[in-house]
Amino acid sequence: MIVTFVHVWVKPEYIEDFIKATMENHENSIKEPGNLRFDLVQDTNDPAKFVIYEAYESDEAAAAHKDTAHYKKWRETVADWMVQPRRGDKYIIIAPKDKSLW
Repeated sequence: MIVTFVHVWVKPEYIEDFIKATMENHENSIKEPGNLRFDLVQDTNDPAKFVIYEAYESDEAAAAHKDTAHYKKWRETVADWMVQPRRGDKYIIIAPKDKSLW
């Protein structure tokens, strides 16, 4: 199982639009085969800083996410709203290994 923390810095004037677009991506992403989590969190000290927490059963499921229409729409929609390019940091899941605990 694999997790990606996607760090996003949004221009202040686009914060609400970014949340709306990302929630649409979230709603579709959680329906994908192999998706365990797809969370959006906002920094309490910097409301323009977000992290998307993506957990997938496999590298293949995570890669398939990037081929979906909803991801491509999100990527194109939010591209100009970012202060800098988003950064994705990948991790492997140590615990819980039991998918029923997700």
